[in-house]
Amino acid sequence: MPQFFPFIPGTETGRAARQHANDASPLLGRFRAVPPPAPWGPSSARASPPFVSWSHPRREDGRGSVRVGYGYGALLVSPGPGDEDSGYGDEDDDEDGDPDDSDDDSDDEDGGCVGRFDGGRRAGKRVWRSCRRLARLARRSVRDLWIAPRQAAVKRVVNSWWSRWGVLVFLPTALAVGWCALPFPQYPLSPSHSGATPPEPPPGDHRAPGHGEARVRVNFWFFLFVYYGFYNLTALTWITKLFNLYSLNWWPSTLGFPLTVSLIAVFSLAAPLPVYLVPEARYLTVHNTAWISWTFVIMAMPVAIAFCILMTHERHLGLRHPLSETQRIFTSSWWTGKGDSISATREQSRRRGLVTRGSDPFDPDATLQVVDESRRAVPALMQRRSWLPASFVRFIWFCLALAVSLLAYLLGEAYAEIYLRTLPHNSFETIVYVYSWVVTVHLLDALTAWILGINEGERVGSYPLSWIFKLYFMLTYQTYVRALYARLRSPSQFIWLQALSSGFLIVLTPLTMTEIYHRILTTLGLTTLSYASYQKICTRNVFIRFLAQNVSMLTFLGSILVLHFGANKDVYPYFAFDDPDELYDFELTFSASMITWACELAAGIVLGGLIRWIFGVNANVEGKMDLAVWPELLPTSVAVMLHVLQSMLFSIIRLHFR
Repeated sequence: MPQFFPFIPGTETGRAARQHANDASPLLGRFRAVPPPAPWGPSSARASPPFVSWSHPRREDGRGSVRVGYGYGALLVSPGPGDEDSGYGDEDDDEDGDPDDSDDDSDDEDGGCVGRFDGGRRAGKRVWRSCRRLARLARRSVRDLWIAPRQAAVKRVVNSWWSRWGVLVFLPTALAVGWCALPFPQYPLSPSHSGATPPEPPPGDHRAPGHGEARVRVNFWFFLFVYYGFYNLTALTWITKLFNLYSLNWWPSTLGFPLTVSLIAVFSLAAPLPVYLVPEARYLTVHNTAWISWTFVIMAMPVAIAFCILMTHERHLGLRHPLSETQRIFTSSWWTGKGDSISATREQSRRRGLVTRGSDPFDPDATLQVVDESRRAVPALMQRRSWLPASFVRFIWFCLALAVSLLAYLLGEAYAEIYLRTLPHNSFETIVYVYSWVVTVHLLDALTAWILGINEGERVGSYPLSWIFKLYFMLTYQTYVRALYARLRSPSQFIWLQALSSGFLIVLTPLTMTEIYHRILTTLGLTTLSYASYQKICTRNVFIRFLAQNVSMLTFLGSILVLHFGANKDVYPYFAFDDPDELYDFELTFSASMITWACELAAGIVLGGLIRWIFGVNANVEGKMDLAVWPELLPTSVAVMLHVLQSMLFSIIRLHFR
């Protein structure tokens, strides 16, 4: 029998191909036949294929997971934490061939001073080799965890609880607390200002901002290039990592990423200079909202650049890759003569004789041409395609999700300012404020989750992006609640808030994970997920909530310590706690917050135990699986946590420049 479709052995040269390559898996054409790998864990269940639809989940009870989603097969193929493969690439292997690295431990037969000299030289070479190996290891770790994350490296980090906590909780906390602890150059206020910010408001109209009056003047250049510069750099990093999850480069290929980011960073710091140097406009520099709004403009620049690139390449009018003649046989473009873009449409029109410009209709020597009169009557602008490519529509949905996330932060600023300007409050007013903010955040979170989707073909259709935005909203909600703790008047308010929060968490979360609740949501048309997929999302949300609670509370406690006892106490009067007319103080805030954190940890342990006992799933395992399957989630999570924590601290600083 003749062989119509022979397989021709090929080669694989990409990084992902080398990572999953196996001598026992033959390469057939462009596809590698991968044998079923051994399961990762005590379960003997057969591994799922690399890309499994979310609508057909399968339970892996032995590993405490709800089910295996798409991408998990690649995780099983990659080396485990204890395998010989370290997960690092071979790009730096040539450095190991340095002739100075050869060990020469033989003793010098001549002895004496020469032997002692050679022994010291050999010891120095060994120290030098060790330092070089450590430097290569650090460089590879930075590359494989933060720049170009790899599954093997990320899986090794998130496998143990102490390294997972160190990277996802302690690292962003240390960066945020260290950022706000940088000592500002401070100068006393002039007597004419007496703590008020210029220009002086009319008598009777001045109201102290919720974060306190300015007590000192700070150096503008230190604020701009050090404090605000690092804040903008974190915002740009977060947006870039979001685009990495979206699988789209936002910078022009002709400039490259380093040059484009450098230009935006320079512009972000140079644009506020005229505002500060012009006396009539300097009053804008004392408002935190003005600086944060400018940061939002800087964050929107990558989105605008990406949009311009798509428009320039006519991605809103045609396909990403033009169809070949063979592919066009199976599309309507072969019969209608329509191309993939405006230029292609014009070319096809010329080929089929639809363009008659410049020809004389009465010329007997002219070639006979068939003209579509109905098409000629339509203006050129209306002859463009009446549909938009799915990739372009997906990008528009992605931009809308970003806009909703920024709206959540602006609403949080408004909520906090209203609450702080109307102090003091009783317990009922505090509960109303907190839970109105909770409802607002959850509504915006639900809207963003609907926009993003988790199934392919649903608007954006990206599970990793939904993971990151869920973390963003949970952390935004938690940070404003933490800042509220600094203005609670009595221990009873802490007790009421924590009792309601922990009670709702422990009782409502298992109820919302039941099959009956899922059936109700399906009947109402609020979800199209299968029960196992819905259960997976709920378990993942529990892991994200615990992560947001711990990192926000640890940052809040650390910022209280460094800002109350540190050099920036007068720059952050919100944490000064030295007003004798106020009921709250440092001891009440810190001790009650520590007790609240202990209660949250206990509630998390109880909830995790209930979920594992009732549903047989483990929230920590689900979180580890997600981070290992999509390694880009790790640096993106750290970037978004650092940005939100910095925004919490930036909103309470008092700026009054010299």
